Amino acid sequence: MSGKGLPASRAVVVGRDLHRSFDESCDVVVIGSGAGGAVVASILAEAGHSVIVLEEGPYYTPEQYGAFRPTESLRRIWREAGLLTAFGLGQTPVIGLSAGRCVGGSSVLTGGVCFRIPSDVHHRWDRELGLSDLAEKHFDSAYREVERKIRVREVPADMRSRSTEKFVEGAARLGIPMHPLRRNTEGCVGNGRCNFGCPSRAKMSVDVSYLPTALAHGARVVSDALVTRVVVERGRATGVEGKLLDGVDGGPVSTFRVRAGTVVVACGTLHTPILLGKSGLGKKATALGRNVTLHPAVRLTALFDEALDAWNGALQSVYSNHFADDGITLVGVSSPPNVLAAGLPGLGPLHRRIVADTARHGVFGALVHDEGGGTVRPGSGREPILTYRMAPPDLLRLRRAMSILAEMAFAAGAREVYSPIFGHGPVRSMAEMTRLVESVDARRIECLAFHPLGSARMSNDIRRGVVKPDGETYEVRDLYVADGSILPTSIGVNSQLPIMAMATRIAWQLAERLAVRATQASAHAAAG
Repeated sequence: MSGKGLPASRAVVVGRDLHRSFDESCDVVVIGSGAGGAVVASILAEAGHSVIVLEEGPYYTPEQYGAFRPTESLRRIWREAGLLTAFGLGQTPVIGLSAGRCVGGSSVLTGGVCFRIPSDVHHRWDRELGLSDLAEKHFDSAYREVERKIRVREVPADMRSRSTEKFVEGAARLGIPMHPLRRNTEGCVGNGRCNFGCPSRAKMSVDVSYLPTALAHGARVVSDALVTRVVVERGRATGVEGKLLDGVDGGPVSTFRVRAGTVVVACGTLHTPILLGKSGLGKKATALGRNVTLHPAVRLTALFDEALDAWNGALQSVYSNHFADDGITLVGVSSPPNVLAAGLPGLGPLHRRIVADTARHGVFGALVHDEGGGTVRPGSGREPILTYRMAPPDLLRLRRAMSILAEMAFAAGAREVYSPIFGHGPVRSMAEMTRLVESVDARRIECLAFHPLGSARMSNDIRRGVVKPDGETYEVRDLYVADGSILPTSIGVNSQLPIMAMATRIAWQLAERLAVRATQASAHAAAG
């Protein structure tokens, strides 16, 4: 270790350009710059604490990643180039996962959808799990603060793509109400490629909203900084150690250490339990790495008579909670044409024929409020191994979701639909779709997930969870977790706003605790 510190800067420090080790001290070190980490860093920096944020991924400005082609975005800022996978056990399909690996984390790649945690979920946490701190009334101020900061507002009807309008028409004919989504955007012009970085800088991801505030208040953000261990001394966290990664092949080029009175882990549901395990946790808190929920999702494409240009408009603009009691949420969605084409059925002439009609395709999706059957374990390389077993009721929900999407498409006048089932061609009637959904091996379903949660869940008992209601780990003092891994159960809606609200509450409480500690230290020094 060189003993040199970080450069003083109000911009992100690009770790791959440092070419040397560093040894730093601060009040709080935050591991991860996504929805949880950025919020904590901003709030604590504003409160006057010295903060260092360490991000494993690279740094690109919004102008840079907004100019990436979708395939370039996959290579540069998606984890595992978009090939991250949950391996299905039993009759569970393999599930493709979406996660960011860059400054700003997955918030750079979301569709911008912002739901509050449903009231019935808050009620369950409060009444059934005994987590009274998670009652809905305690979250209102946090929700409002986050929504103000990231500019949450309804998507206007004129921003809907014609593809979305078609499915809304079909839903209306079936008596399924649709509602406008709320998203964190300002100045959206309907580029329809939110998942690959907004080209017009309209999406208020945390690199645009929260991190600039943190930097303006003296926080330092370091990219390409892989934390390998939380340093624990006499039962409390005292800092972190790690490696700086280069920009060529991502290999380590030098080491670093950050000494801090408080450590906040915000690496996400997949990597937080791995880091905690490497740092010695999990011996008593045996829930570490378990109970992962995913919100398994399916997407259905349909062919209509007229051109719809599904990519022309807001990527996501409507949803329906009509089937929420059955564990299904319907959500409008689309993809850039080249990404959409890769998932269409057929080989050779059939595939060419289907792709040639892409302009006439409509797209819609659905997600399942799952019970949770995932486990995260260390892999042979950097990425962990996630296995997932869907509960039988969740598999039934997934099949029903496909049927509902097909019903909406046919009710809207679709000529044929392309089911999310590998190896199956176009479907031209609802009767055919029903037979297919009821008989298909679930392992052939093309399934996606965007909201992994729960691998270090919050509980009021170490026998059932990893962190306390204030986010501090049971096993190590002054070590906090503030990301999706701490949510106690599946929530059934997009997780961006819930994670940010949870992180806000943790940061507020932590700021109060640090202020009390500083006052006590000053009083002790004066008395001495």
